[in-house]
Amino acid sequence: MPVRIYDISKKLGLENKQILEKAKSMGIAAAKVPSSSLDKISAEWLEEELIKTYPEAAAKLAPKPAPEPPKPAPVEEKIVLITAPPPEPKLEIKEEPVAIVEAKIELPPVPPKPVGPKVGEKVGFIQLSPTRQPSSRGGDRGASSAKLPPSRPGAPQRGDSRQQFQRGGRDGRSQQQPSREQPKPAPTPQAPKFVAPTTGEVIIIKPPIVVRELAAQLKQKPFKIIADLMGLNVFATVNQAIDEKIAQQLCAKYGFRFEVEKRERGAGVVHAVEKQIELDTEDKPETLKPRAPVVTIMGHVDHGKTSLLDVIRKANVAAGESGGITQHIGAYTISVPHPERKKELAQITFLDTPGHAAFSSMRARGANVTDIVVLVVAANDGVMPQTLEALAHAKAAKVPILVAVNKIDHPNANAMRVRQQLQDKGLVPDDWGGDTIFVECSALTKAGIDKLLEMILLQADLLELKANPNRNAKGNVIESGVEPGGPTATVLVRKGTLHIGDIIICGEYYGRVRALINEEGKRLKQAEPSVAVRVLGLNGVPDAGLEFSVVEDEKAARELAEQRFLEARAAGQEDKKVTLENLFATLAANQDKVLKVVVKADTQGSVEAIVEALKKIEAEKVSLEIIHSDVGTITENDVALASASNAIILGFHTRLDSTAAEKAKHAGVQIKLYAIIYELIDQVKEAMAGLLDPLVKDVVVGSAEIRQVFELSKGVPVAGCMVSSGRIVKGKVRVRRRKDVIYEGICQSLRRFQDEVNEVRAGMECGIRIEGYSDFQVGDAIECYSLEKVAAKL
Repeated sequence: MPVRIYDISKKLGLENKQILEKAKSMGIAAAKVPSSSLDKISAEWLEEELIKTYPEAAAKLAPKPAPEPPKPAPVEEKIVLITAPPPEPKLEIKEEPVAIVEAKIELPPVPPKPVGPKVGEKVGFIQLSPTRQPSSRGGDRGASSAKLPPSRPGAPQRGDSRQQFQRGGRDGRSQQQPSREQPKPAPTPQAPKFVAPTTGEVIIIKPPIVVRELAAQLKQKPFKIIADLMGLNVFATVNQAIDEKIAQQLCAKYGFRFEVEKRERGAGVVHAVEKQIELDTEDKPETLKPRAPVVTIMGHVDHGKTSLLDVIRKANVAAGESGGITQHIGAYTISVPHPERKKELAQITFLDTPGHAAFSSMRARGANVTDIVVLVVAANDGVMPQTLEALAHAKAAKVPILVAVNKIDHPNANAMRVRQQLQDKGLVPDDWGGDTIFVECSALTKAGIDKLLEMILLQADLLELKANPNRNAKGNVIESGVEPGGPTATVLVRKGTLHIGDIIICGEYYGRVRALINEEGKRLKQAEPSVAVRVLGLNGVPDAGLEFSVVEDEKAARELAEQRFLEARAAGQEDKKVTLENLFATLAANQDKVLKVVVKADTQGSVEAIVEALKKIEAEKVSLEIIHSDVGTITENDVALASASNAIILGFHTRLDSTAAEKAKHAGVQIKLYAIIYELIDQVKEAMAGLLDPLVKDVVVGSAEIRQVFELSKGVPVAGCMVSSGRIVKGKVRVRRRKDVIYEGICQSLRRFQDEVNEVRAGMECGIRIEGYSDFQVGDAIECYSLEKVAAKL
């Protein structure tokens, strides 16, 4: 059985430092700290050398003379004492048919007696513990060391002299009876007492103290801790909790100190990991550097968006003749001369994500990754339905809009009409006194392309776009998919720099970056702010718009990803969108009280009538915002816009596209269809009223008049009252004196005679104590009231 250094220290009365120094001089490598364990042989050798070095320690080991035991009842055992001179006491026990035990034992010196002991006369006893299990060593059946308690291995086996010891004597009594009067033996491992070293390592565990967690902290196997607990008469499984005092005993046994973590100590390791991953610390102004603008091109179909993007790609002066786009990653970065600093190359990142759905899906997840929107309008067609949809998306995102009047070379081109149409929609051209830049261009003749790029850079300079490149990268997913090499995700870096080998987490997925590939198919070592690259290394395919973060610890990333997965599975669906019925419940308290709607009707006259009627709704504390209004069927684009803007769709005498209905169900967008216009208006009013904070008013429950004041030796006085109206209950009360309210508080006690009651009705007497108030006067009135919430109205 291993012996610890501090056990030897306690046994010999020496300091741990003295024992460790001696062990070091003897070459015992295992003795390093007071909690170090030594095998039995090394421990005995060390004790012998310590006794030689410190003779005073031998007194600690010298056995004390045993008091003369009471005369025991006659037994069949006969003990023969033979004095022997060996240096160490040894015990030899042999079983004889007549139960005679021969023993060689060195006893402490005893006072001389006139007559020496005779053969067969009992002059001493041997303490045999009846509770220990016999040793399994067959060869040591009859040998034992006198230094050790008789319960150690080598003690008499079950069935030999111990069995005879339990047989009755001549008078039929058990030999165990006199053991109660014998000196108390040394403590056994059944009830150990361990003292934690003052310099030991501290183990801190937050309650409950589970056996498995404690074993991990002690660096021991759980079954070993369970065995130690059984030695303390505590029976627990690995998943059960134990008492704090028991945990202290176990820690002390292994040389540790134990402390219970209090609630005020703060968050644990898992929380610290979450903060490290989730918290996006603010960058200091001196760390920010200019970054390239991120531009999205939107507009009506066949108005030249794709042709315009192709021309812009070719305008990339840094690509060279041998360059070119080898693959589509959803975004690309070009370098062009700066309009004001001709010798400087400025970068622009274009999001080549066609369609408004992808744009709004990213916004629906809170990812406004676009800095500037270029609205493409054909000069020959003018403003079309999808042009208005794109305009509505851009306005909802609150992104600066730059209008590119394309196909200016067309014979039927009319740029002035385009300006007039867009001015009616709120985009006033800059040359007409507004703040929207209009650029006339042609993707076919390449006319105006350079001016368009210059205007984008000038608009970006006004925005003063900056980011800190010297930090862990953060950004958003633009596109994602699965390829032969595994899951891929095109990401746009917004902050920091993304490197090969970085550990990233994106929603429910994580991984180590194995490759960064740009739009030309080239492998990069890093990607700085406003750069889009394809990333390989994630363990899944994240959704577009999700945010990714670079973290330091892969284990922490895996744990957070698993937590997000479990939370998403528990939720079963995405965050619920607002409906007309639950607007008040779903709107956060810090949000502006705005009801956003999308209006679709069968005719233009109906659209205009509904919009005008909605605008006439008067409300001071809540506003109505019409995100988009148009004629026709409710489509997927309407649902995408409503989802991104957290709005509802109002349809009047129109139908719902089947694909739009499925998408609305999936996105949680509410669509309301009406056939009567006043029903539509009334429900919108009710929804707007639901956004208002409810009114709180107090309702008087009852009143009582103070007839007498009873002073008490302790505490506040008691007001003896007669309930004049209603009923008095425990709760909010106020004291009135000549109709003036002089105190408001809580009824601390309500008694009728000697009984504590919950209410007292009119015409009955009672005693009232009000918490924190003692200035009662006869004639005062005590009112009991409650607070009720009433729905506000417009």
